[in-house]
Amino acid sequence: MERRAGIAELAAHLVAIDSVNPSLVAGGRGEGEAAAFVARWCEENGLETDVVGGERPSVIATRRGTGGGRSLLLNGHLDTVGLAGMEAPLDPRIEDGRLYGRGAYDMKGALAAALVAATTVGGLRGDLVVTLVADEELGSVGTEAVLERVHTDAAVVVEPTDLQLAIAHRGFVAFEIETSGIAAHGSRPDLGVDAIAKMGPVLVALDELHARLQDGRRHPLVGTASLHASLITGGQELSSYPARCLLTGERRTLPGETLAEVERELHEISGAAALRIGPNREPYEAARGHPFVELFSQCAGVTELVGVPFWTDAALVAAAGIPTVLFGPSGTGAHAEVEWVDIASLERVHDVLVATASAWCG
Repeated sequence: MERRAGIAELAAHLVAIDSVNPSLVAGGRGEGEAAAFVARWCEENGLETDVVGGERPSVIATRRGTGGGRSLLLNGHLDTVGLAGMEAPLDPRIEDGRLYGRGAYDMKGALAAALVAATTVGGLRGDLVVTLVADEELGSVGTEAVLERVHTDAAVVVEPTDLQLAIAHRGFVAFEIETSGIAAHGSRPDLGVDAIAKMGPVLVALDELHARLQDGRRHPLVGTASLHASLITGGQELSSYPARCLLTGERRTLPGETLAEVERELHEISGAAALRIGPNREPYEAARGHPFVELFSQCAGVTELVGVPFWTDAALVAAAGIPTVLFGPSGTGAHAEVEWVDIASLERVHDVLVATASAWCG
């Protein structure tokens, strides 16, 4: 009971700190206060602590082993999405075994479980490293920064998975397509060219591609690829032909698909329109038979391996050559107006992480 209360208390402290991603939401407070709090907590609890990243700080906390054992990374993010529409998002509330507040589920509760696990596990020969990173909700600059300093023999990204063991997720490619017209008075069709109308066939073609993707290759863990239009803007005013129309969209990719393949698809659709590829990340998939996957499965007491639909920093960690799995708590409301995490599941995450670290690092 004491351990459970400690995890819930730490999670509540983290939820109470505004760490809205400023690259995602104008005026967001960022990770500074949360990183400072975590760094103090780690130092007070005997972990070697380093803060990296300047204005977008991430924390690296290390529990040193006695030597000769394998190392393990526990990774999670400090930043959250925005607070709009929420009632008292930074006032953590515990009710019916649930912790409510922005970030409780995604993913400050899991960070608390990982930090407490790093202080309670014992008998390790290898190092246990916890990284609490900035900017996962948009650009992942935090995980990129810590991977320049940290390389371990295996990793667990503690994103919420409802206590399922996930070994795959989709990637994404953001893109813009821009059509050009000629501005003219609305009464002069002989002079004007409608950029918005020129976007019509592009939208139809994008929808047809999405339908083909939905009917196409299905990955056994993450399903099908997808595509959607996210934003569209154009025109100057009611009485003018629009000179410009800009579409922003997103293509979700399957393990095995490449950026070059997606770019070719979009070039075929955009034709004479301007195409710009935006932020993009590779999909992620761990090998089912890898020794770390098998060991984690045993420690978690689960046999079914799943995929998750959302992108995570696991893709970056795995791309750095570190065998990686996803495992986190139960709850609901990631990016929603009501968000909560199940406190009992946080204790379960803690116990699985301790068991895994003991078996892998010991």
